Parts: sequence; structure tokens; C-alpha cells
Amino acid sequence: MFSCNTSTSGHSTFLLTGFPGLEASHHWVSIPINLICVVSILGNSIILLLIRTDPSLHEPMYIFLSMLAASDLGLCASTFPTMMWLFWLGARELPFDLCAAQMFFIHAFTYVESGVLLAMAFDRFVAIREPLRYATILTHSAMARVGAAILVRAVLLNLPGPILLRRLLFPQISVLSHGYCLHCDLVGLACSDTQINSLVGLVSILLSLGLDSFLIVLSYALILRTVLGIASPGERLKALNTCVSHLCIVLIFYLPKLGLSVLHRVEKHSYPALAVLMANLHFLVPPFMNPIVYCIKSKQIRQGLLKRFQQKRVDIS
Repeated sequence: MFSCNTSTSGHSTFLLTGFPGLEASHHWVSIPINLICVVSILGNSIILLLIRTDPSLHEPMYIFLSMLAASDLGLCASTFPTMMWLFWLGARELPFDLCAAQMFFIHAFTYVESGVLLAMAFDRFVAIREPLRYATILTHSAMARVGAAILVRAVLLNLPGPILLRRLLFPQISVLSHGYCLHCDLVGLACSDTQINSLVGLVSILLSLGLDSFLIVLSYALILRTVLGIASPGERLKALNTCVSHLCIVLIFYLPKLGLSVLHRVEKHSYPALAVLMANLHFLVPPFMNPIVYCIKSKQIRQGLLKRFQQKRVDIS
């Protein structure tokens, strides 16, 4: 712990943290994490390219999926550089401005992904509740407005964070808990009063992740109520099957956050390396798993990939 006697505002240096006790093996320990990052970038890029170039996938469900893939790429781009910098180059120092910028983008893309998951839940609700009006409710212009609203909300909720951080005093050198910058981590390192920052952070989380998770649960309650009203068991199963992919990625997105929260409160100090691993995976697993889930569960995505692959083979021949 560095002293607050030499505290400054906006000119501090932050030290990234890898896996405590495994510093000598960072190259080897980080190989799976780097592979996850590479596969995440490739998988989400392929999903974006496929949806963009295949007219049969220009439907609301897949347009929302392209938004999800774009937010996943943004999350990878926000976390991957400093992790690579730390694990492969051994560079730990990060200036305040760069740390604050990374913090903004990490939280912004997290909120965007949460908002897109909520929009996809609404999409599934409309598809099951109002199948005949589905195309008229979720038009391209309506989805564009939803996407713009999600992006604007993420920016507005995260903009006060970096601005308010500049009024805080930090030690000349501060040690972060992870290989990237998070709002709660930076606020915890400050030497001055952080009540306003903590309040703004709490409101931001409640109006994004908290509100979204509540509305997603409500959407699925309404979906279940609608499905139970369907007379045919086969039609019930078919309706529920359209929600499986989305439900999987919702669990993949929220469960690691819940696990990390529990770990921080129970065993963070007993197993610091495990806490760091969970913190890294909590940002890396959703971008890694989302393309895999949709490739496995979506027949249209699989057919689109197969068509592109066969076209490539014909072109090569």
C-alpha cells in the first residue's frame, strides 16, 4: 500500500496486477486467456460479417445479435491491450488518463451488452406474444432507435465517472486489483472523500445492470405465461426453443458477475489468484461463448456459415 502523503489529482500512476504468486509464469498462465481473446475477436467478427452479407439474416433477432457481437468486440478491445501489455511485456504502469479512459469503455460496453440482452428478451416476447404483428412492431427504424438509446444510455451513465475521478486525490503510485481499470477499484484507491463517486457508481449500476436484469426476468415471466396458454405441447416446446440461445447468453453474462461478487466478499484474500482469474473470465467468457452458443443453437447461422464455406471452396477451385 502506497502512502497518501504524496497524493495528487489526475497525475497518478497505476500498477496493473496479474496473478499473485505466479508472476514468473505469467507467459504460460496467460496463454489460455490470450486464446480466448483471439477466438472471441474472430468469432464475433465472423458473426458480424455473416449477418451483414446474408440478406436472410436481416431479421430483428439477428440484427440484435450483430449489436451483441459489436459490443463484445468493444469489450475485448477495451480489456485485451493492457492484459497483453502486462502478461507478455511485463509492463505494469498505466497513467491516470489512460486508466480512466479504459474504465469508461469497459463499463460502457458492459452496459451496452446488458441493454442489448434486454432488447433481445423483448424481441423474444414480441415474437411469442404477437407473432402476426412481429414484423410491424420491430421494424428496422425501431431497432435503430433502440440501438441508439442503448448506446446513449451507456455513454451518459459512464460519463460522470472519469470526470468525478479527476477531483479525487490518489497516491503517486497505486496498485490495481486486476490487469485493467474498473471504477470501484479506482474509487477504493483514492485518498480523499469518495461518497459522491460511490453514489454515482451505484446509481449507474442500478439504472443499467440492475434495471436490465429485472426487466429480463419480467420478460421471461410474461413469455412463460404466454407459452403456458398455448394448447398444443408441441407448439409450447417450439416457442420455448426460440428462447434457449438468448437465455444461455443471459446466464453467461450475469452468472460470472454474481460469482465474482461472491468471491470478492468471501474468499478474495484467501485465494487472490483465483479472484484475479475470475475477474478476467468475467469479462472474457461472454464474448467467447456468445458466438459459440448461437452457432450451435441457430440453424440459420449454421446454414449461413456453411454456405460461406462452400462458396469459398468453389472460388478456390
